[in-house]
Amino acid sequence: MADMQAKAYEQQGQADAQAAAFEQAQEKHKQDLMQASAHAQIGASGVAASGSPSEVLAANARQNQLDLKAIQYGSALRQNNLNTQASISRFSGKQSMAAGIFKAGSNLVTGIQKVQLGQSAFA
Repeated sequence: MADMQAKAYEQQGQADAQAAAFEQAQEKHKQDLMQASAHAQIGASGVAASGSPSEVLAANARQNQLDLKAIQYGSALRQNNLNTQASISRFSGKQSMAAGIFKAGSNLVTGIQKVQLGQSAFA
């Protein structure tokens, strides 16, 4: 059961990575359109694309990269959390199995002792 839960966490992590990649692609496309629109507005205004307009475009490009990296970073955090949950689930499953084996062994010893005490009472 713990292994199945761990696999589910891992699959969620993979799904998050795919979703983040899609979100990044969508954001990049949106940013490209906005940047192209800004270039067109500068060109239509008759202002040279140097100086202040150029600095604004460069600042927008830097901000766009930060936005894309933020999406990637958030996804990495979620994936790390899910992988940690998977590890905890596996560890918990192993601990439960070990505890079950120990309890079964203890019950077996107790049963043997009771049988031996019962036999010595009849001897």
